[in-house]
Amino acid sequence: MTLSVTPMEPGEVGRIRILPEAGFGALETERGNLPLDRLAVRTSISGLSARTVVAAEFVNVHDVPLEATYIFPLPDRAAVTGMTMTADGHTVQAELQERGAARETYDRAIAEGKRASIAEEERPDVFTMRVGNLVPGERVTVELRLVGPLPYEDGAATFRFPLVVAPRYMPGTALPGRQVGAGHEPDTDAVPDASRISPPVLLPGFPNPLRLSIEVDVDPAGLELGAVTSSLHAVVEDERRISIRPGERADRDFILRLAYAPGGQTAIAVPDQDADAEDAEQGTYAVTVVPPALEATARPKDVVLLLDRSGSMGGWKMVAARRAAARVVDTLTSGDRFAVLTFDHAVEGAGDGLAEATDRNRFRAVEHLARANARGGTELLAPLKQGLELLAGDKAESAGDRVLVLVTDGQVGNEDQILEEIMPLIGDIRVHTIGIDRAVNAGFLGRLASLGGGRTELVESEDRLDEAMEHIHRRIGAPLVTDLALRAEGLTLVAATQSPQRLPALYPGVPLVISGRYAGSPSGTITVTGRRRDGGDFETTVPVTAKEEPVVAAQWARARLRDLEDRYAAGDHSLEPAITATSLRFGVLCRFTAFVAVDSRVVNENGENRRVVQPVETPSGWETPAGALGDVATPFIAMASASMPLASPLPPAPGGRPRFAPRLMATGAGAPPPRPMASFARARKPGAGSTVDLAAILKTELARLREAEGRPDHERAEFLDDLASRLEVLAPSLKDFVAFLRGDRSLAEKWAEAIRVLGGTTPEDRKAFWKR
Repeated sequence: MTLSVTPMEPGEVGRIRILPEAGFGALETERGNLPLDRLAVRTSISGLSARTVVAAEFVNVHDVPLEATYIFPLPDRAAVTGMTMTADGHTVQAELQERGAARETYDRAIAEGKRASIAEEERPDVFTMRVGNLVPGERVTVELRLVGPLPYEDGAATFRFPLVVAPRYMPGTALPGRQVGAGHEPDTDAVPDASRISPPVLLPGFPNPLRLSIEVDVDPAGLELGAVTSSLHAVVEDERRISIRPGERADRDFILRLAYAPGGQTAIAVPDQDADAEDAEQGTYAVTVVPPALEATARPKDVVLLLDRSGSMGGWKMVAARRAAARVVDTLTSGDRFAVLTFDHAVEGAGDGLAEATDRNRFRAVEHLARANARGGTELLAPLKQGLELLAGDKAESAGDRVLVLVTDGQVGNEDQILEEIMPLIGDIRVHTIGIDRAVNAGFLGRLASLGGGRTELVESEDRLDEAMEHIHRRIGAPLVTDLALRAEGLTLVAATQSPQRLPALYPGVPLVISGRYAGSPSGTITVTGRRRDGGDFETTVPVTAKEEPVVAAQWARARLRDLEDRYAAGDHSLEPAITATSLRFGVLCRFTAFVAVDSRVVNENGENRRVVQPVETPSGWETPAGALGDVATPFIAMASASMPLASPLPPAPGGRPRFAPRLMATGAGAPPPRPMASFARARKPGAGSTVDLAAILKTELARLREAEGRPDHERAEFLDDLASRLEVLAPSLKDFVAFLRGDRSLAEKWAEAIRVLGGTTPEDRKAFWKR
């Protein structure tokens, strides 16, 4: 195999302004500056899976022991399956523990003067690493092991590795007391862990703070490999190894696209390797469904388009976002209705309600989009609610699909609050997200699209925009097969473990991977059924092949944990034990567990450290508005020694809120402990979040059911299946009713019973039915 890599065009990676070597804020000493000296990413791609080792090397060039904190991103779909810590020629394997226990283990080791490190998940794609008792002159390397899938569509697989956590908008009122983390943003009632996801940002002109290396080995694993493109300058070292050029900065996502000839449908069953006798006939399955070769028939649709015009969207991102939004409007036909909303901290529309997609109305909408300029804060919850309510309110007048399209970089911190508020509003509305940034919040945008059964397109450059918009147009307009379901012969699929829980539609050029747990021998067949848009049946049967592929179980566990965490974020806090148990059982990091490594040797007798938070790069392509330099952090250099005085604090921002400043705190014996991280439910002030009102949900669902009574049979069947999926997420206690809706009764029986049950006059009536 001969491998060649084509660099993406300059327009694809943006124009980086080259500033003087030592610009404003570039403080350094003769012995160096920041504790993180090297970041090495080594990936092995085999077909459509990637195994990655991330090595973070910390060095202490100062005179006092350090505790270094690094807030960093990882691919949101990847599973973190292991960690090691190496220092002074000694390597320690980390242990995955419940998060509170892991913190106690770490804090105790630091107080005892032992080297220790801990890695925690803050968001699906944001993590925190701490390394303590890093003594003067010492290097400590922490390695994380990851496995993850490569998304595949339209003939190409994409490996995306994020390198920087971009600043996020943190709404809400600041909480009293100590912050839960060491970042620069205060915790708020809407984002109770804001200080854990807000690393300080280096000022423009600061020299490259770390040595970055990325190496990727590519094995097509039987697939035919074509062109390979890279978002960073890459070189080919041999037939299958790709590495980036030395000197690249960690200020954007690294993206590698591999053109593969499409593969076929597969069904893999992987028996558990460490099961005891009673679990010997259990394992994990993964089935890949290829879309049928059909012409997609477009239907009339109602579309609400939301365009983010907040301050973080400045520069090329705003230009690309306007173009993307205009492309969506241009693809509408006279049979469609639509609305366009632009937002920052306020929401503005191009008209009132949904308008017919006439030439005049589309022209007015494009004019409105052309006037959008980056400004203000990213108040994302209000426009999402407004858009969803607009689609739900006009459903009776629509005979077509209802679609919400969000164009944004997703740089918000209150993801859980947003998911909790909009979950009851989504219903059968398809939610598609278009993420525009070189350091996009892909995890959150993926969660939104998953809850809405839609698609996510990530755009890291203007040159990528046309391709991405072609994809999103096909997804909005013409799914090939909907209402997907699985059945198996020869083995039993555990329905509750299926991921994704709400199966999306099949779209042209986009294979769908469904995974879960099974019982029985790893043999037989798995059949995927669905409904074509014309009401006809779709069915494909795939023989099951037994394989020893541990990556399949890890990837399923990660997907399963994301599903459960989204339901937790939506208000079902009873899921915490199940999330923790799944994480520990399959050795995959989650929000309630942590990897912790402790060296047995005492290297710092008194256990006192100086705490340093590693600043990160300003994301490539982000503009720094005039006067905003005070809103980025000066780099770390403030050490508690006479030769290195603390940097002067920056002046307060307008309104009295302090600007970002370097954080340097004493830890160890005698230091006040940081405020423990509260759960999202406990940290939020009364009224800041909503709980699920089951009675209101049932009333709303009954109204929707009655509105749909005159629809064709295949649309009513789709509605009942969507109802089951919504109730399964929002009200797990109604599992018996959900099982009835998903049973093999006739459509007429299901419909009649649903109306009777949802319209029951007393809770006792409904309870009696669900207990049958």
